[in-house]
Amino acid sequence: MYQSHFGLQELPFGLAPDTSFVYTCASHQEALNTLLVAVKNGEGFIKITGEVGTGKTLLCRTFLSMLDDTFASAYIPNPYLEPRTLLLALAEELGVSLVKEEDQYHLIKGLTQALLDFAVEGKSVVLCLDEAQAMPIESLEALRLLTNLETEKRKLLQVVLFGQPELDVKLAGESVRQLRQRITFQYRLAALGHDEVDYYLSHRLRVAGYRGNRLFAKAAVRALHRASGGIPRLVNIIAHKSMLLAFGEGSMQVVARHVRAATSDTPAAQRRHWWWFGFAMLLVSACGIGWAMLG
Repeated sequence: MYQSHFGLQELPFGLAPDTSFVYTCASHQEALNTLLVAVKNGEGFIKITGEVGTGKTLLCRTFLSMLDDTFASAYIPNPYLEPRTLLLALAEELGVSLVKEEDQYHLIKGLTQALLDFAVEGKSVVLCLDEAQAMPIESLEALRLLTNLETEKRKLLQVVLFGQPELDVKLAGESVRQLRQRITFQYRLAALGHDEVDYYLSHRLRVAGYRGNRLFAKAAVRALHRASGGIPRLVNIIAHKSMLLAFGEGSMQVVARHVRAATSDTPAAQRRHWWWFGFAMLLVSACGIGWAMLG
């Protein structure tokens, strides 16, 4: 690969949610602050939404890593589970022993006792659910029933829902209006701006061990931002391919043509790019018609 060519210790633009590469842009920092304030206030439900590839999973893992020993945390990456299976998954994450053959009523009863035990120990329990838009309505309702438990001071279970915008559609349903009313904190992750993409690239390269001059030319950054729309996952994919192309040419800098070539090989970015191009051509055509009419 190109690590030695650019003087890197590891690949800088991997797709795995590696917390060592965390770049706290304004949007992610605000979301993280929202989460930390919410759990310290003992709220029941918190919601974080964002488009595909905006870094929800990485944010979730960063948040969990910042909780101190006054919290007991659970993380379920794929909550597309029926209520009973979801309760068993929560128990397993918390290290609670339940009889798997028991019915849902007794599972809830066992979890309730476990939550009370955590409270006696002075611990708050936080459950993070990734890809929450995939959760069945019945499973959301089962979680709501668990969050009904509270002391005079705080909830015994706090739930953080991380999901795509489709989660908002699901929560708009009449059948989950009680849960919707209990979401006291929420935040919508935004894409990276042009300058943030530049800082993001520099940050990840620095973490990966790069110590040379500017690797991505300014024109390359502009092309990358336009092609990716500032979506971190697309930025990573295009940046990685662009570096491969520069390496193949023996170049020590990524320029705009490398980014354009990488974009043409990336379907998701290509669709974004051609939408922008088509819109631009439509504007040019409209202006041309306008000038013709004036003439």
